[in-house]
Amino acid sequence: MKDQTRHTIVDLFSGCGGLSQGFHHAGFDTLFAGDHFDAAVSTFTENHGSQCQNVEIHDQMELPAADVIVGGPPCQGFSSAGPRRENDHRNTLVSVFANIVARDRPKAFVFENVEGFLTADRGMRVFELLRPLVDAGYRIHLRKINAANYGVSQHRKRVIAVGGLGWSPTFAPPSHRAIGAPGSLNAGTGLPPTPSLEEVLAGLPPVATTSPGTIQGHFAKALSGLDAKRVEMLKQGQTMKDLPEELWHPSFARRANRRVADGTPTEKRGGAPSGLKRLIADQPSKAITTGATSEFVHPTEDRNLTLRECARIQSFPDSFQFLGTQGQQLLQIANAVPPLLAEAIGRSLAKDLERMESSDDDSLPGALLTFIPTLSSGMSPILQKVTAQVESEFMGLFEFAGEA
Repeated sequence: MKDQTRHTIVDLFSGCGGLSQGFHHAGFDTLFAGDHFDAAVSTFTENHGSQCQNVEIHDQMELPAADVIVGGPPCQGFSSAGPRRENDHRNTLVSVFANIVARDRPKAFVFENVEGFLTADRGMRVFELLRPLVDAGYRIHLRKINAANYGVSQHRKRVIAVGGLGWSPTFAPPSHRAIGAPGSLNAGTGLPPTPSLEEVLAGLPPVATTSPGTIQGHFAKALSGLDAKRVEMLKQGQTMKDLPEELWHPSFARRANRRVADGTPTEKRGGAPSGLKRLIADQPSKAITTGATSEFVHPTEDRNLTLRECARIQSFPDSFQFLGTQGQQLLQIANAVPPLLAEAIGRSLAKDLERMESSDDDSLPGALLTFIPTLSSGMSPILQKVTAQVESEFMGLFEFAGEA
């Protein structure tokens, strides 16, 4: 018999189901999930059941009534991992998400996105999210966090918004301290350390050289020639730039030169070139991206990471099965919300909902309760401008930390 105390969610832009995975462990049931990526929908259905549909998410769609709407609209239009495209149509899905929440008026919502969301189009996307939701009566925390401070063995900086309709939610507090990234220690003073990469990868069987591996996805192509030599020379924490130039991959050499020679504006260049990078065993990993299995080198073995190792770093259990081609599986893993982070947010929100449902304090006006756009001690000029605009418009309670 179903536990009547469990709350419910609608998961929009669900991907393979990282948010639903975490929220399920926090005591929520998913009534509906939707995405427009075939492989991700298949993976969600394989692991969570048949409630995921392949649909275009739009603000006229009918959805079941749920306690919470969660989602992470596609972020490629303003990801720091690639060129920014101000007119990318996917950016407007932030408005779609906000309009759906404002229309359906669930008790709460959770929004997740990349850190570049805060400064994309000079902050326009922040206001696309906040204005309709504050007007609808939601009381919101909008913060940049590092998943490593929630037990995920990965320095993954993300923007999270949590809102309650007419009541003030709490924001899930950090549970761990992490080393290896600017600002990460500021959020976790006195807490247990984040599990290291070595701890997270422990217990996996020997890596296979062909698919699917003893555990699905735990295989890596044997390296040879220059590829093998590059990897063998890399020490933990080193990248392609630490190798002799004659060992640089041609594409890395071209990109490194182009960044200083062609005058391309910084915001158009994408992330800093690094090429191969050997991860550090006793620290959390760098953020898992779609380049992880070709760029990230195992901390102690002379090979690239496997799909399953990427999934473990993202906090997916080994029982979670990814469907689609290898490239599609990596895309699903890289784009997912780490289930451990989702679970921390879900557990905090579940306590809030229980508290709210037992009180009459649900008629407060919409407001931005906190805005923490950064984790360390400084801000870029554009982030300073966005912060000033947010403070000027919403005049709520603000707590600032520096830029990570």
